[in-house]
Amino acid sequence: MKVYLDFVFFINFFFDFLLLFGTSKILKRVVSLRRLFLGSAVGSLSLIFLFFNFSSIELLLVKILLSFFIIFCTFGKKNLLSNISYFYLLSIILGGFLYLFDISFSYKNSGIVFVRNGFFLNFFVILIAAPVIICYYVKENIKYKNVVSNKYIVEIYINDKLYKMEGMLDTGNQLTDPYKKRAIIIVDLDIDVAKNKFIYVPYKALNTNGVIPCIKPDRVIIEEKIFSNCLVGLSKDKFMLDGASCILPNQFKEEL
Repeated sequence: MKVYLDFVFFINFFFDFLLLFGTSKILKRVVSLRRLFLGSAVGSLSLIFLFFNFSSIELLLVKILLSFFIIFCTFGKKNLLSNISYFYLLSIILGGFLYLFDISFSYKNSGIVFVRNGFFLNFFVILIAAPVIICYYVKENIKYKNVVSNKYIVEIYINDKLYKMEGMLDTGNQLTDPYKKRAIIIVDLDIDVAKNKFIYVPYKALNTNGVIPCIKPDRVIIEEKIFSNCLVGLSKDKFMLDGASCILPNQFKEEL
């Protein structure tokens, strides 16, 4: 069997570069292109293992040590464990997708029996699919982290009744009442309270003006922090905020 070392080196280098690049984007690491190339080149040194007769356990340990060295060469020693964790995570995701593609296109089933149909994933297809998979995962991961980092469990107490919901911190929510400059939490829930308890606060949004009915809560608890100098505004419209039922004001940002 012929093994073209230059081609295998290129494949290893290509995949290591993708994984290191994806890791840097997800964790928002500032790393130069030169360090990415250095880490990828170090990863390609695993080719020398082809010339040693390692047992399975020995080969696994050597690869783990090499992966630590790859991360060290690329990102340095700071945050080493988190860097290597995401490096492995991306490796598993990419490998899983490519394995799924290979199984889907290379095998056909006859009942519960699967047999190879003679087709195999071309290396050029893999080279195209791999960056697409990594870029898509990185994009969705960053988007998810940005959403989740601004979500909180909110407990609102009104007349000794608890309303527990998911809240989303919105830096665009600058709404305050003109009387005491209290920040306003906007909720889309029905809260049972007498209308004479409402505080009507005028607002302006884009080209729309209006008045929003607000309630003075007994207290609001977010992440074990108590907020008392605030109001709860009742919205007639339901939110489309990934399950969130209330919008937290920008004034809470520093305390959260």
